[in-house]
Amino acid sequence: MADMSPSRPYMLRALYEWILDNDCTPYVLVNAAHPDTVVPEGFVEDNQIVLNLSPSAIRALEMDNDKLCFDGRFGGVAQQVWIPIGAVMAIYARENGQGMVFELEPASPPPEDDTPPTPPAGGKPSLKVVK
Repeated sequence: MADMSPSRPYMLRALYEWILDNDCTPYVLVNAAHPDTVVPEGFVEDNQIVLNLSPSAIRALEMDNDKLCFDGRFGGVAQQVWIPIGAVMAIYARENGQGMVFELEPASPPPEDDTPPTPPAGGKPSLKVVK
């Protein structure tokens, strides 16, 4: 049996579409310490950043099997964001927390504890860990 490509980019794109189709706001939790990640440093807390991927909040979204990138405004300043797919820790709907947490990749520093990241925003998210 042949090795299969990682499922993370496919799951990320599918969940993004699902969240939008349900009239919710897609947020991603990103490991800002992951190599080659370019995010606005002033908004990073504990090596993590939450980003709104709503079409009304960003421009030129590109999600392929290697990266997620877009143009956004942070504190009124335009910036291009570049995130390796392996740096995406979770995707969820802001309104209800439904989404998915992804397993950390080996290039990522190990978490402090075994608790999955909890997205900030209304209510307790219902997230599922996948490989």
